Amino acid sequence: MDLKFKKASQEDALLIAQLADRIWKKHYISIISMEQIEFMLSTMYSEDSLIDQMQKGHQFELVYTNVTPIGYISITKKNDTEYFLNKFYVETSEQGKGVGSALLKHILDQIPNALSIELTVNRQNYKAINFYFKNGFAIQNVADFDIGNGYFMNDFIMIRKLK
Repeated sequence: MDLKFKKASQEDALLIAQLADRIWKKHYISIISMEQIEFMLSTMYSEDSLIDQMQKGHQFELVYTNVTPIGYISITKKNDTEYFLNKFYVETSEQGKGVGSALLKHILDQIPNALSIELTVNRQNYKAINFYFKNGFAIQNVADFDIGNGYFMNDFIMIRKLK
């Protein structure tokens, strides 16, 4: 598979929002309600929200097969040696083909001095949890995050030690 990576800019925010809309509605419908999906997309994945996140230091990267965008990732620096993986999404039709592992490797290559990378993942998102286990992450903690409007993210906090 011929993958290409592109550092995203604010001009890519609409594309990322469109990818999020497609991916979330296919993947998360068996995990959370459509109402919660719509709420999260409108508050955390809207074009304006994504631009705001970029302005606050979130580094977004897009992944393409040929010219077709198929996923994205967002990472922030917690300090000089610790990073947080905020977003990591690949089109459901492309999952299981090595895209996620290649995207993760690509982003880790961008942070050679990192000692660890942390993320949160829904506790019912077994496919993603297994992917993270396969890629060296371990569960560090369990947390419930109130995201407003009566919704919670019921997550595992996972970490991968890099050195």
